[in-house]
Amino acid sequence: MDSDENGLTRAEQAGIVVRQLRSSDLQRLLRMDEAITGRKRVAWFERRLKLALEETDIRISLGAEKEGLLVGALMGAVHFGEFGVLEPVAVLDTVLVDPEFGRSGIATEMFAQFVQSLRALRIARVRTEVDWNDQDLVAFFGKAGFRPVARLVLECACRGDENSD
Repeated sequence: MDSDENGLTRAEQAGIVVRQLRSSDLQRLLRMDEAITGRKRVAWFERRLKLALEETDIRISLGAEKEGLLVGALMGAVHFGEFGVLEPVAVLDTVLVDPEFGRSGIATEMFAQFVQSLRALRIARVRTEVDWNDQDLVAFFGKAGFRPVARLVLECACRGDENSD
């Protein structure tokens, strides 16, 4: 993570504070997500935030705010034995930055704190999925050290009209 001569990151220089997410952040999360995706995903974010804040698994949920306004969020969890992988692995499932505050180091700062928390838990790996066409997110993850792995993600349409052999 890049920092200035005083040891401050770009996000810190811009007055960004990273903190734990709160249930009161839901409406702001929804507005940021809609600004980015053009969709309203109320149920998805309600469920994600509830899992991040209330469930007993190891979950890490961070928000970035500037002058009291939530401008970014990151949510992930630690899984033990997911998909046959024996060692614990962190799964990063949400990274949001308000488009008005993009490219100011917010995602980088949140990810750095996420990794710091994982190191304290002795978690060595982080996994995520990204839409191949979301080149900004692919570039962010590449700069953060993510690389493709030798695992194949499969999915099946469940409409019932596909032919099966």
